[in-house]
Amino acid sequence: MRLSTNSLTLLLIAALTTLAGWNASAQTYRLPGQHTEQSQNLLANQTSIKPNTLVTPSIDYLDFEEESEPEGDIYELGWDSKSVNCYANVEVPQTVEIDVRNFCMPHAGYMTSPYGYRKRFRRQHKGVDLHVNVGDTVRAAFDGKVRITNYEARGYGYYVVLRHYNDLETVYGHLSKFLVEDDQYVKAGDPIALAGNTGRSTGPHLHFETRYMGYAINPAAIFDFANQTTHTDTYTFDKKTYQQARNFSPQANAAYAQEYLKANPRRAATSSSSKQGTSDYAIVKKGDSLSRIANRYHTTVSKLCKLNGIKTTDKLQPGQKLRLR
Repeated sequence: MRLSTNSLTLLLIAALTTLAGWNASAQTYRLPGQHTEQSQNLLANQTSIKPNTLVTPSIDYLDFEEESEPEGDIYELGWDSKSVNCYANVEVPQTVEIDVRNFCMPHAGYMTSPYGYRKRFRRQHKGVDLHVNVGDTVRAAFDGKVRITNYEARGYGYYVVLRHYNDLETVYGHLSKFLVEDDQYVKAGDPIALAGNTGRSTGPHLHFETRYMGYAINPAAIFDFANQTTHTDTYTFDKKTYQQARNFSPQANAAYAQEYLKANPRRAATSSSSKQGTSDYAIVKKGDSLSRIANRYHTTVSKLCKLNGIKTTDKLQPGQKLRLR
């Protein structure tokens, strides 16, 4: 018996249904032509979707180890200003919590002059001075971007200003050479300059400032220079207390200075040889004062007066020799 084409088709469908365990009567089949027409109608009804809608690539959500560049808003305010303080007439909050965990000491040198008011100059010393030799590497204290590399003959000499991701700015003065350029991104610990003795300086040292929106914070409120670390993981800026140090101990600083020079005998020898005169005398230079000489040779004004039979009010003459011990 010959079966028609339709009969063979029906038998094939029945066999497949039996093998698969399907109930053919429960299925609704859609022919290709109907499916295509429905798809076209669906797409035609999508006219409300905006043509500029973009799909964010999934790669943007991957957790890369390398940190991306920061958003630009922290670099907008006063960025083009060539002033160290570019925040004039800006409203500053009373208190702010600042993250200082990712840090690097700008230099391992001990503190030679603290933050505070200077009677001689009748002005505030807005940073700390750290012992360096000319040519020593100066490093970025935090991650950030270079806002200024500049020169000021009667002040900072060659100096760098960095603006950081934590909203602080740091200033590095009396440098001898820049190792970075304006607008360059830096990481904490990156070399940014070589130390020097430029500008208004009586000897090689690094002038280091920490600022928040123009307020010159006492660096010893953030950094423990005697232990080469930060006091805590965060620093609370407060308009009432930003000029105060935190747990600062002159004795601890002096002890660290001895350890530093002992561990670096060549630096101690260089420091001694750079002084004027012999190890027992100092030669007065133009513009010198007793306090300046005392700071330079790590002694006191009263001791200088006692050793040389002079008074604090006596006028010093260039070329004059003073006993140191």
